[in-house]
Amino acid sequence: SVYRLCTMRKLPSVLTRTLTSRINGSPVLPDMSEVRNRLRDIVGASTNWRDHVQAMQERKALHTLLAKRQEDLPPRRMKDSYLEVILPLGSQPEIREKYLNVYNSVRFGRILEDLDSLGVLICYTHTKQEMQPRSPLSIVTALVDKINLCKKIIYPDCDIKFTGNVSWVGRTSMEVKMHMLQLHDGDYSPVLDATFVMVARDPENKRPAFVNPLVPESPEEEEIFKQGELNKLRRIDFSTASLLKMAPTAEERNIVHDIFLNTLDTRQEGEGTVSFRSRKLPPNSVWMEDAKLKGLQICHPQERNIFNRIFGGFLMRKAFELGWATACSYGSSRPFIVSVDDIMFQRPVEVGSLLLLSGQVCYTEKNYIQVRVHSEVYDADTREHQTTNIFHFTFISEHEVPRIVPKTYG
Repeated sequence: SVYRLCTMRKLPSVLTRTLTSRINGSPVLPDMSEVRNRLRDIVGASTNWRDHVQAMQERKALHTLLAKRQEDLPPRRMKDSYLEVILPLGSQPEIREKYLNVYNSVRFGRILEDLDSLGVLICYTHTKQEMQPRSPLSIVTALVDKINLCKKIIYPDCDIKFTGNVSWVGRTSMEVKMHMLQLHDGDYSPVLDATFVMVARDPENKRPAFVNPLVPESPEEEEIFKQGELNKLRRIDFSTASLLKMAPTAEERNIVHDIFLNTLDTRQEGEGTVSFRSRKLPPNSVWMEDAKLKGLQICHPQERNIFNRIFGGFLMRKAFELGWATACSYGSSRPFIVSVDDIMFQRPVEVGSLLLLSGQVCYTEKNYIQVRVHSEVYDADTREHQTTNIFHFTFISEHEVPRIVPKTYG
């Protein structure tokens, strides 16, 4: 099947944690608005833009609560950070419109925002100190390692449940695994699995800060933890093998050369007259430079996170929407998201920034379209551009799509 089955780990129901309240003795799961309210309480952020600046100033005093060494922090278990959160699209129709797209299914960009908020709250749950109502840590999203979907359509009138916990911990970083399920005929069935990496920083979000170590309790948890360690090593290998640092491998060179030879215009007489510039587009193909879309976003205070920067989930939503539009215009039909991979948050985006987004189809195969979205901020005073994020989205189109062909080496 095109859509990989999502793997669900069933953890005991006793793990449904801190946020749950009770009505008539039965637990009531928190919703996404409670998640965001809880985050504001943990950090001491204000809902008012002007007060918010003052609240951030007050956070400086929390420096004294930071651990000097990781060894000084109590170890935590995976179930200590486990949370379940409901998105009541079925039982609360009034919130439905915010999540609705024109095809009468759920906007995936909104799901990215919710995953980002939940991932941060899970990390704060892992690092919570009982005697401290406010956390001295600034926990921010470093990257989205992977999101795999196993459902083509997310229905707008059925409740959604998110579950997740910290699955691996370094010294200042945490990997979070989250799952999303949707209610059908009385049962929750898997929709997606997501792996995020969060980093902890000091109260002013300037330097790394230590987080509680994680102790696996079973062979299954040890396997999950080991996978988190392998994920970290894979990311290190991937960054060191970047073409900006290392020459292509022999295999990569051959692929590039084959693409070049396939686009060479050999109709000119004689080997000696064929030029590097004599290029022609193969049948049923599109030059890569002709498969771009661009967008601009003014970053208003409404889109800020609890640390007065632009919310990472908002950036993901905007990038996804541009990526979707790029795939839609390229394939001339409705694309469905299959996978999100390697979203790197390279620098924060300040309120008031001009955010430039550039969507580019970078690979195609049969019905699949791979889109890369590059995000940068433009400083109108200095006229400088700085990359903030790079996003990778894989879509599947309803029909087979033309082959994308690069024209230049870059």
